[in-house]
Amino acid sequence: MSTRTEAQPRIRLHKPEDYEKMRKAGRLTAELLDILVEAAKPGVTTSTLERICLEFARDNNAIPATIGYRGYKYALCTSVNHVVCHGMPNDKPLLDGDIINIDTTLIVDGWYGDSSRMVNVGQVSRAAERLVEITYECLMRGIAAVKPGAH
Repeated sequence: MSTRTEAQPRIRLHKPEDYEKMRKAGRLTAELLDILVEAAKPGVTTSTLERICLEFARDNNAIPATIGYRGYKYALCTSVNHVVCHGMPNDKPLLDGDIINIDTTLIVDGWYGDSSRMVNVGQVSRAAERLVEITYECLMRGIAAVKPGAH
């Protein structure tokens, strides 16, 4: 076991008002995802979802954090079916049976709300549905395991 040296960064302790700002950014990002999930229907393009995201950010005085990050030019990552992560919005329509992960990060008053959701588009196969269920269960188990001192 190693001990912390002065060269290692210290953990910043936040004040109660910081947590409220974090919650505001998280709530706005969750609200955006609610809208995007509702919009993700067969025939809708991921570039349409991108436009919805940009309009929402503008209307709520938020900044899409991913635009310009390491050259990325979109406000969303839209990973359809076999695309593992960081899929780019495009003009290909979503199809009945697709699954899509919609990932976005909004900056609100300097604080980041970063989240994603997996969406079943129309009627998905049982295999796709099961994949979504199992990955969600794994996420919840991981969150439940998080605690001070855990590795």
